[in-house]
Amino acid sequence: MVETAMFGLLDVIVLGGMAGLAVYWFVLRKKKEEAVTVKRLTVGYSDYNLFIKYCHFVKITMHDLIMAVFGKNVIVFYGSQTGTAEEFAARLARDATRYGMKGMAADPEECDMDDLIKLSEIDNSLAIFCLATYGEGDPTDNAQEFYDWLQEGTEDLPGLKYAGKPTLKWDVSNLYIEDDFVTWKENFWPAVCEHYGVTSIGEDISMREYALTEFDEAPLDKLYKGEPARLHSFTTQKPPFDAKNPFLAPVTVNRELHKGGDRSCMHIEFDISGSRIRYDAGDHVAVFPVNDSEVVEKLGQRLNIDLGKAFTLTNVDEDASKRHPFPCPTTYRIALSHYLDITNTPRTNVLKELTEYATDPKEKEFLQKLTSPTPEGKALYNEWVLKDHRNILAVLEDLSSLQPPIDHICELLPRLHARYYSISSSPKVTPTKISITAILVDYTTRTGRHQKGVATSWLKLKQPVGDQCPKVPVYVRKSQFRLPFKPSVPVLMIGPGTGIAPFRGFIQDRSQAKADDFLYADELEKYKEDGVLTKLYVAFSRDQPEKVYVQHLLAENGEEIWKILQSSGHVYVCGDARHMAHDVDETLQQIVMKKGQMERSAAQDYLKRIRTRGRYQCDVWS
Repeated sequence: MVETAMFGLLDVIVLGGMAGLAVYWFVLRKKKEEAVTVKRLTVGYSDYNLFIKYCHFVKITMHDLIMAVFGKNVIVFYGSQTGTAEEFAARLARDATRYGMKGMAADPEECDMDDLIKLSEIDNSLAIFCLATYGEGDPTDNAQEFYDWLQEGTEDLPGLKYAGKPTLKWDVSNLYIEDDFVTWKENFWPAVCEHYGVTSIGEDISMREYALTEFDEAPLDKLYKGEPARLHSFTTQKPPFDAKNPFLAPVTVNRELHKGGDRSCMHIEFDISGSRIRYDAGDHVAVFPVNDSEVVEKLGQRLNIDLGKAFTLTNVDEDASKRHPFPCPTTYRIALSHYLDITNTPRTNVLKELTEYATDPKEKEFLQKLTSPTPEGKALYNEWVLKDHRNILAVLEDLSSLQPPIDHICELLPRLHARYYSISSSPKVTPTKISITAILVDYTTRTGRHQKGVATSWLKLKQPVGDQCPKVPVYVRKSQFRLPFKPSVPVLMIGPGTGIAPFRGFIQDRSQAKADDFLYADELEKYKEDGVLTKLYVAFSRDQPEKVYVQHLLAENGEEIWKILQSSGHVYVCGDARHMAHDVDETLQQIVMKKGQMERSAAQDYLKRIRTRGRYQCDVWS
């Protein structure tokens, strides 16, 4: 009989590794903990990967790895849907160095937030939360798990020092967001310095986070070509599809909805056959756009660079969790086309960093004043940058002595993020097709520059020709914007313009049991004839001298609106958050006050209660 060894070679290796880890954990680690301060360790890339696996084995959290091993004492958690909160978090982490601390931005989705309390064990530690919302105050996708954990309320956080960014006017206008953020920072960092007894080393120093490496010859198969995360994900498509792995959906329909006039509204259909993507009426679809090639070429000419040059930007901090600002290596043309937001107005921190590259004293002085946190500086920034809508190209064109290196531009500009659209179809009708309704953004700024919407102008060009259908990277984001379960429950849908999009999907869901601006006119009239829609009210603001909007129709039909509310009906609002949603809410308050014989405070409480119960839902954007 042949005897079999109890332990094979693999078993010996595994057991030996476990023994070594145990010795480290219970003996060597204890000695290190006896040290007075946490020391910074230099961990190479291969060692880092091994350490990650080790941490998973012995259940050390990612926070222990980042904070204790890499020596950070300020961590800024961000919840971001469109990139703004992530950008602000990165700025706060960068500011920490200017205030004598060392910080990093972190995605809560990639961290074990259960062990958040362990941050209090690190000397002079501070957690900052920069969390955005979308929809009706819903947490962003990457902060959903953290939000759920907080809602459970099973953990106490004694001793944790944290700061939260108060609500900004983000849902009102981009005009205020930078001003509010800068104003808040002016008070925040001095308070931090006072609490921790540290001294500011000044805000005017320029600190580079990334080092540039250019390649004379780079293998094309090693270069990113627009993929959000995984190299070659556009050529080798593998489900599941999400924000880091979008599906290349063929555009099968792209037709104009306006019957006349100089405006354009597109009905676009994406084919999701074979993708395993599922959606419901009320969900959103994310579209990854590409910047206007004309703007990209002009930037290359202005900066005097070879856009086809391959390069990579690598974090100068070898221990940083974020190695590159966007997928690298790539070319300057791809970076400016796919990864960087070159059409939005640059924030003050970007312009402040670029000031040093102005050779004309007057232009340098102008930039210094423009980026100063004084009332005069904020007013100048609002006028010259925001109201004139100067993007980075316009700034460079109007300040001719400004000669920043392209790599610093790439480091400073925020990422180009996906655009979200309300889905205007129902899977009950088109399970393999997703449709959207999009207004083409195209206007002239006060400086006479032609400004086009990044996504809509790009989508406008995606016209199918015969069997040739251009492809667009997309993924579906789930929403809480849902019809009531029972079809017998009455619903009131308020959606001017493209706000009709999700309601088209709702009506298609239910259907399964005049003017130029009348979107989907034939469809809606047919639904009314068939009884799917009980009543249809349309407001054409341009058809008469006095403009008529949806809130006016609501007021005219107050009695009917009140009956719907009192019969447990649901109210849905979709469209512009800046004016329409506010005006509709005010009109509903007036109806409740009048028909329900209530004071304003009681009417506000009434609407708040039906919101809480999911009977008053909004899908709005600014």
